[in-house]
Amino acid sequence: MRHVVVIGAGQAGSSCVAKLRNGGFEGRVTLIGAEPVPPYQRPPLSKAYLMGDMALERLFLRPEAFYAEHDIDLMMGAHVDAIDTAAQRISVQGKTVQYHDLVLTTGSEPRHLPASIGGDLDGVHVVRDLADVDAMAPSFVKDAKVLIVGGGYIGLEAASVAAKLGLRVTLVEMADRILQRVAAPETSDFFRNLHQEHGVDIREGIGLERLLGDGAVRGARLSDGAEVDADFVIVGVGIAPCTALAEVAGIEIDNGIKVDAQGRTSAPHVWAAGDCTSFPYRGGRIRLESVPNAIDQSECVAENIMGGNKDYVAKPWFWSDQYDVKLQIAGLNTGYDRVITRRTDADSVAFWYFRGSELLAVDAMNDPRGFMVGKRLIEAGKSPDAAVIENPETDLKSLLKL
Repeated sequence: MRHVVVIGAGQAGSSCVAKLRNGGFEGRVTLIGAEPVPPYQRPPLSKAYLMGDMALERLFLRPEAFYAEHDIDLMMGAHVDAIDTAAQRISVQGKTVQYHDLVLTTGSEPRHLPASIGGDLDGVHVVRDLADVDAMAPSFVKDAKVLIVGGGYIGLEAASVAAKLGLRVTLVEMADRILQRVAAPETSDFFRNLHQEHGVDIREGIGLERLLGDGAVRGARLSDGAEVDADFVIVGVGIAPCTALAEVAGIEIDNGIKVDAQGRTSAPHVWAAGDCTSFPYRGGRIRLESVPNAIDQSECVAENIMGGNKDYVAKPWFWSDQYDVKLQIAGLNTGYDRVITRRTDADSVAFWYFRGSELLAVDAMNDPRGFMVGKRLIEAGKSPDAAVIENPETDLKSLLKL
């Protein structure tokens, strides 16, 4: 009987095995996860779950019973030691498992601060999995001092939760502005103002020299010589694709596990999907760290395992929740040369990215219509005149008929 083994029980892995069963695959299916819980949503970890507004069971992508009901062998708390691509087998927990097709959905991992500057002190946290958030949750008490290192979306989301719970928050970003790597100055300005209105002390263009403390963190010395007190620290300085298992197995790596348009790696019978992969996109190669990509790419791989012969065409979109603001992003803004602002009321605004006359992306804050229309325009390859978009009297939906 044909056996598909999926390593990595996150959003991509869970979506892949569900698609196999929903698509009529009748062979064996095994899903292997390193964590001791069923596959769960990650985005709410740093928001609703950390706030105490979401119970653990509500995080689960599917009830645990789903896997048994669909004849999926779910191995939780299991670590894969090695892949033998020639023999088509893996070593897991001291046992050997044969496969006909192997899917790597190993995801990504947070970057840590080096021990040489205090990264190994107690009270220094990252935000990636359930254990990370459970470890930091007891520190979220009113008037506690938290230092957040990194002004990307993870850091800003953690800052918003901390501020809402009454903590005293300092955020440092070594780049000139928060969100510099992923957004235009207009979006950075919007979120800087939002956080400052909620009492967050944002320090841009300032790095971390080292964390201070004897055993446990008590503060930090910054690159400008200032020292700040901290009861605990949250590090949000980016993530890296989990490629070690593939690399040791001799599978080609290129900013992630390199796959072709259908999700195949350089090794026969080995596929990959989600955060851990880089894939062809518009004549180049990209890696996307997002839930929609994890779902869509892994489902495409499942279809191809079943003979679908289907290329994956990414439709990038993302979101972030901070305070009462929902940011929705459509497209990729790489290479933009101007930004058009469209404001429809006091509480909603959208920034539209153009390269010449080509619409590339939209950052929509509390503007679901702007996001929806922008997403559909980008996916259809349509680029309305920027002046028309900027005009608040324009009915955005009419642009879809052009």
